[in-house]
Amino acid sequence: MCRHLAYLGPPVTVSSLVLEAPHGLLRQSYAPADMRGGGTINADGFGAGWYPVAGADAVRYRSAAPLWSDASFAATAGATCSGALLAAVRSATVGMPVTDTAAAPFVHGRWLFSHNGVVRGWPQSVAPIAAGLPVADLITLDAPTDAALLWALVRHRLREGADPADALAAVVTEVAAAAPGSRLNLLLTDGSGIWATAWDHALSVRTTPDSVLVASEPIDSLPTWNAVPDRHLVVARPGHHRVEELTTPGDS
Repeated sequence: MCRHLAYLGPPVTVSSLVLEAPHGLLRQSYAPADMRGGGTINADGFGAGWYPVAGADAVRYRSAAPLWSDASFAATAGATCSGALLAAVRSATVGMPVTDTAAAPFVHGRWLFSHNGVVRGWPQSVAPIAAGLPVADLITLDAPTDAALLWALVRHRLREGADPADALAAVVTEVAAAAPGSRLNLLLTDGSGIWATAWDHALSVRTTPDSVLVASEPIDSLPTWNAVPDRHLVVARPGHHRVEELTTPGDS
């Protein structure tokens, strides 16, 4: 499994959430609290995306190296402030490549996306779903991975005008039905809202009057974190969030 987080609120340094928090992504890269059998550490790359100014497209830094080994990122993260960011550390599924292009976040304009989990039966289980994408989307995937395909599926729906919550819900439920046992924890932001799913793994959210933070694992021990129930979707903005149940077509 991987680990990810997204933040919206007053500008903070990227380092404060990713590297300096007591249980931030740096610690989660070598001492995660809840891998649920999906490996032991998250050392197969990392990435972070943020917005240099309000209204700008996202910028991204990603690497195939372990987070703890990249001094250039540490320097950049300490000097970079943003009011919106998404970051992730990766534990690659066996058989999938360890390259910088396979690391989240995936980006398109203002959109940043990450996947924590695995698609079972890859790639045969989701080949019929992938066949519904434009050929250009398939041949320009960032990497031959389940996460990159999930991003292409979400992005396709966003391009067609779908609400972000509906786009995530549709992809998760469709893939879950085609590939039972998959772990589909998706995280999406456009710099003004956060949308995330908890599907067979942990997710927590913390909301204050002027901020919101969604993370695979709480990054500190403050008592203000709320666990998201399994198979639910989170829609969050600074000051508030809501949680909605996700169901597959076969659920009664």
